[in-house]
Amino acid sequence: QNMRRAIAIAESLAPCCLWADEIEKAFAGTSGATGDSGTSARVFATFLTWMQEKTKPVFLVATANDISKLPPEMLRKGRFDEIFFVDLPDKDERADIFAIHLRKRKRDPKNFDLATFAEITKGYSGAEIEQIVVGALYRAFARTEEPAKGKRKAKATDVTDAEIRAEIEAVVPLSRMMQEEIAWLRDWAEKRTRPSSDRKGD
Repeated sequence: QNMRRAIAIAESLAPCCLWADEIEKAFAGTSGATGDSGTSARVFATFLTWMQEKTKPVFLVATANDISKLPPEMLRKGRFDEIFFVDLPDKDERADIFAIHLRKRKRDPKNFDLATFAEITKGYSGAEIEQIVVGALYRAFARTEEPAKGKRKAKATDVTDAEIRAEIEAVVPLSRMMQEEIAWLRDWAEKRTRPSSDRKGD
């Protein structure tokens, strides 16, 4: 009933874009026994039927972190017009992400060594880079060192390259902890999806 209500709301707002974030969490395991008297399977069937037969202009966009948990019926042609693979950001993209999150927090990216940061964060995700910037700001706020004689003490909010470097060294990227899983995902995507970027990576 909730699924039908959600579909009805989306269609009442058409034309619109419907965003389904981490869709595998909603439909994982619907092809097997789930112990819920078939409720999950019926909800999934309702959603699939709507995807296939909808006539209202509702543009569906879905994201998935673990494609292996999605039922195969959802991935066949006709359900989604196209499937894109969003890989980890390359060096240029990482520099851009650093700049975005520094600017978002009222810091001028030109004051930082973004090229070096991008170089030493190979394998880091956009979310991890954001947390590096956030962590560096916390480090700056907590700074207690005394200034050298004759020099102005830096404001706690004056985050520097040193704090960002320290935070980079402290963060262990998921790509390092889950190398095998990411290698499998890239191999799967190479044969079945379109790349989301025309950059060749690093």
